[in-house]
Amino acid sequence: MIPSLTAARRIVVKIGSALIVDPSTAAPRTNWLNSVTADIAALAARGAEVIVVSSGAISLARQKLNLTAPKLRLEEKQAAAAVGQIRLAQAWSDSLSAQNLTAAQLLLTLEDTEDRRRYLNARATLSTLLALRCIPVINENDTVATAEIRFGDNDRLAARVAEMVQADILILLSDIDGLYTADPRKNPAAAHIPVVEVITPEIDACGGEPPPGYSSGGMRTKLAAAHIATQSGVAMAIALGNPQHPLAAVESGAKCTWFLPAPEGRGARKNWIAGHLAPQGTLVIDDGAARALRKGSSLLPAGIKTVTGSFERGDPVEILDATGTRIARGLAAYSSTDSQTLAGHRSEDFEALLGFRGRDEAVHRDDLVLF
Repeated sequence: MIPSLTAARRIVVKIGSALIVDPSTAAPRTNWLNSVTADIAALAARGAEVIVVSSGAISLARQKLNLTAPKLRLEEKQAAAAVGQIRLAQAWSDSLSAQNLTAAQLLLTLEDTEDRRRYLNARATLSTLLALRCIPVINENDTVATAEIRFGDNDRLAARVAEMVQADILILLSDIDGLYTADPRKNPAAAHIPVVEVITPEIDACGGEPPPGYSSGGMRTKLAAAHIATQSGVAMAIALGNPQHPLAAVESGAKCTWFLPAPEGRGARKNWIAGHLAPQGTLVIDDGAARALRKGSSLLPAGIKTVTGSFERGDPVEILDATGTRIARGLAAYSSTDSQTLAGHRSEDFEALLGFRGRDEAVHRDDLVLF
């Protein structure tokens, strides 16, 4: 079954440099960008949450800094990103503001999606921004990332973000309307592939070579993103981005390639939590909290009776019921010290107890596995 953009609750949209930057002026394509934000506004009006992963910072600064070589050194990319990120953020802010939407800027590195605590911090920030009806605009933090810790392309970054927020759909807007059996620019006999149910070695072989010029992407990185997204339970589309209102076109059934999510995708991360992490502590909870967990709720500090062990935020903890029976495992939202302070208290007490207002959950349901 083809995924429906209309029915999607949470959508991540990735936009490459070639789409957002006019190569003749090295400025944002304002009219096109306005059409995209109009599409985003239409999705938001229906209750969908939208996150944008936008390239373009380096491209927006190349001419201004006279960095026109096809390949830049890492330090040149970092300098260009520092200059161009201001222009990129302003372009998105202005365009979204015209639609009565609030833009929020986040800069992420590979480490932010690999380190448990930084992962949780980034996810919590995104969740809060979405709850506040903001449109997060994300880019890789090229100003500080070294060659060893860079994604190097925003396709894979977008897939990691989609996994992080448990998006329903990831859309990669491109200069091509999907995946072909070969590069259609070189082989007129190449056939369009409308749906990929499983990414096989034959599908991977369709990736071809990366495009020339400034872009760091290409079909190979889009297929790498498809692996990440689909194994996380996220549907992904590669769609043509050049025309105005590209998201509305996808919603109306425009030609593209859909990658279907793996049936077991949503469970992969929870299997990792259940079987591959050594617990650093224990939370004993009351009967009411145990019943709530079994119904699919998060664990709130009010339901915690005792805390043992020494752990930090993001560490795995065992969750026991009042009889001492293990019923769940999860990633702690607070350290053991803060968990002990909050145990038995409601969220309105947190600021007085800790000196700051933290998260409502001791263990979020997305980070929790029942046994």
